[in-house]
Amino acid sequence: MKAVGSTGNATSLSSADPSEPSQPTNATPTVQFDVSNLQSSYANVCNVSSTREEVVLAFGVNNVWERRQANIQVQLTNRIVLNPYAAKRLAAVLNRVVAEYESTFGTLKDDARPQANAA
Repeated sequence: MKAVGSTGNATSLSSADPSEPSQPTNATPTVQFDVSNLQSSYANVCNVSSTREEVVLAFGVNNVWERRQANIQVQLTNRIVLNPYAAKRLAAVLNRVVAEYESTFGTLKDDARPQANAA
């Protein structure tokens, strides 16, 4: 990922004149996302595991549509490893997104079984 605001010149990080005012410490930084290498994947399954130092999200696809199969094979395709602080921020933003969705489109059923009309 490209660094935002990086000029490639290390001396630009410090002021040559100590009398020049520095940026306020409470200024909100501008964040720019570099999407030049972004790849998209579809997942309808997520497995979560954790240790003291990390939370691991493994995403994949369940292609089984018949409910009464004895064994279901899920192809895991992507893994995201987060520290617990990033995982907590992710949980908060996902809760907000789901709340906004439900206020617009109605309450989602918390049903672990596959939905017949799921999009």
